[in-house]
Amino acid sequence: MRAAILRDHGEPLAVRELPDPEPQPDGAVVRVEACGVCRSDWHAWAGHGEWADDRVPRGQVLGHEPAGEVVAVGDEVDRFRPGDRVVVPFSLGDGTCPHCRRGAGNVCEDGRALGFEAAAPGAFAERVAVPAADYNLVGRPAWLGATAAAALGCRYMTAYHALAERANVSGGDAVAVHGCGGVGLSAVQIAAALGARVIAVDIDDAALSLARELGADESVSPGSLPEESSVPEQIRDLTDGGADVSLDALGIAETCRNSVRSLRPRGTHVQVGLTTDAERGEVSLPTDWMTRWEISFLGSRGMPPTSYPDLFALIESTGIDPGALVARELSLPEVSGRLAAMDEYEVAGVEVVTEF
Repeated sequence: MRAAILRDHGEPLAVRELPDPEPQPDGAVVRVEACGVCRSDWHAWAGHGEWADDRVPRGQVLGHEPAGEVVAVGDEVDRFRPGDRVVVPFSLGDGTCPHCRRGAGNVCEDGRALGFEAAAPGAFAERVAVPAADYNLVGRPAWLGATAAAALGCRYMTAYHALAERANVSGGDAVAVHGCGGVGLSAVQIAAALGARVIAVDIDDAALSLARELGADESVSPGSLPEESSVPEQIRDLTDGGADVSLDALGIAETCRNSVRSLRPRGTHVQVGLTTDAERGEVSLPTDWMTRWEISFLGSRGMPPTSYPDLFALIESTGIDPGALVARELSLPEVSGRLAAMDEYEVAGVEVVTEF
């Protein structure tokens, strides 16, 4: 099979032939029809994460947003057969730990991160192996094509888990989204579907325009504000006192602090974006102010496989289209160039590999 391999951090990926994977007794092998290219892939490619003992090793097959078709299963697999259309979550649980049993497989004690560690080769490849398939694989509804399903991948399901399950967003809430890349735009679309009033924040006018098309009610461009104003002040003005929920989709210190400061008393900040070399996993926060106003600070990572039925139900009942986020389809050799473009935030929407 062909696969894109991390030769060295920050250097072009090597597209090479590798042996096809074989399923473990409890696992499956999926033929990849589409796989999203995500900012988390960029973090891995750039070599970030050593401050959290989370740096992706050289030789890794990247890619963690696949959709495709099952081609082989192990003897212990009961729920899936070759030919089944599936989505593969990147947060792979073992299905047996207390977290998995409680529906929180994304924080499994013995979990694996697809495409980010040697034990879980990724999906920038023609085939991908999935452990504990009965727990981790998700059947794909007939109405959901592979490209749109790949767009659901890390970003869409991460945004759903962050807003619907971690922050409990509901109708009438004011939700601010800081950073309108793939996960930010997903958050805009999902928050609007949940009935929230959405304020999108980004420095790029094209990203804000797309956010408005996807359901944002208001937009804030930091570069267009008068000197005496700030992003938090603007959001407080637009929401008559601050957002109920504010999400940092970017992961830099400025957007994290702006998100926290944008909240009304007893508001909730959700951290989704990962930091870069500038922050190295640490951001200073106005903790006294947060204590005074009882601000909640939540982390959110991926989504448990068991939450997919709820996400599918939201999509089907509201008619939102994750495929609308797809801005570009790619071939496997094009991935390196698109990862490099993320250095300067030159990627709009979601880009998906559909040619392997």
